[in-house]
Amino acid sequence: MNKKSFNTLRKKMSPSAQKAALEKTKQMLKEMPLQELRQAHQMSQERMAEILNTKQANVSRIERRTDMYISTLRSYIEAMGGQLDIVARFPDGEVHINQFEEIENRNNC
Repeated sequence: MNKKSFNTLRKKMSPSAQKAALEKTKQMLKEMPLQELRQAHQMSQERMAEILNTKQANVSRIERRTDMYISTLRSYIEAMGGQLDIVARFPDGEVHINQFEEIENRNNC
């Protein structure tokens, strides 16, 4: 079987198909479960556990949860070098909620 790299195949696509694929990729990267986000950052559960000072099994549990503390989610995101931003979207605009940052800052004092 003749294997070709994705870049080689992409170059054979029409400009409109390349643009559509890029837009689809951007959209997919905006919406993903925690496990896929961690994998996209090329981080193992073991490495995440080291950073969070916990066990790998706990990281696995976090990734499967559908409900968790905001502080847990923030720690997980920060372990990958990110920053959690909570946004409420309304028909007339967006509001960035900062209440949780203020609570954490008070707890760290």
